[in-house]
Amino acid sequence: MPKAYVFTRYGGPETEAFVDVDRPSPGPGEVLVAVRAAGVNPVDWKLRQGYRRPGDSAERVFPSVLGNEVAGVVEETGEGVTGFAPGDEVFGTAVAGGYAEYALLAAGITAHKPAALSFAAAATLPVAAATAYDGVHQLGLPAGATLLVTGAGGGVGVAAVQIARALGVRVVGVASEGKKAFLESLGVVHVPSGPGWDERVRAAAPEGVDGVYDLVGGEVLHSAAGLVKDPAKLITAGAPAEEVAALGGARVLRARDADVLRAVADLVLAGDLDPHITGTFPLERADEALREVESGHARGKTVIEVAG
Repeated sequence: MPKAYVFTRYGGPETEAFVDVDRPSPGPGEVLVAVRAAGVNPVDWKLRQGYRRPGDSAERVFPSVLGNEVAGVVEETGEGVTGFAPGDEVFGTAVAGGYAEYALLAAGITAHKPAALSFAAAATLPVAAATAYDGVHQLGLPAGATLLVTGAGGGVGVAAVQIARALGVRVVGVASEGKKAFLESLGVVHVPSGPGWDERVRAAAPEGVDGVYDLVGGEVLHSAAGLVKDPAKLITAGAPAEEVAALGGARVLRARDADVLRAVADLVLAGDLDPHITGTFPLERADEALREVESGHARGKTVIEVAG
């Protein structure tokens, strides 16, 4: 039977397990793929702990397969699906988990994988890179403007700073001291995180910042609100909508469509976006892959590869 890596209840790593599962059957609007790679993101372990994303309504059914982004080969399509056929190489958002040999994708958030793009690279795009793309384009800053990115060293942050730089935007990125050289290699003005980071931003950008892309939330978001010239140019993927709205800003508006997936894939092929895959693990070591990300020390993207 196909293998999958799941969590059996809300909690810590002790809730995770490898299990045999039935091969899924695609429902209306769904595509069944044989997984070749799955991206690993912080939201994966946060969901295991009980975090509910904005818009989540249905109660989770256990065991629940981990993972949200997948690249693979189409095996079967569900009712009403057009544009995809068995054998197509695709990438997209998993309906019910991606750390598995087979996964269901929502056809509307699935795109054909360009031949020049590896499965591993494609699997890094549907969550982090797409979120980064949506946020940068929501801000709509012109070339020459200054963007502040908090949490710039994480998966979304690394993608966001590259997308902004490709648009000619100056980027000031807040991240740990250990990520200084890495971020500077991407053309970012690095500001060390920790107490006093906002004053260090003021020193790095004495004219102020034209936009803020917050990926941390909490006190960091509130401090960042005091740095942006126009509160309407404050967006967050790290705090609830009502919290950022009280500061005059907004949550990142996710497009969640195939057009964004194609756009970020084109950026990779053009050399404007490097997924920076720094760790790859086979499916049987999915637990190690998730620990790497959950530790908070991972730089770039971690990917689980599944043998064909």
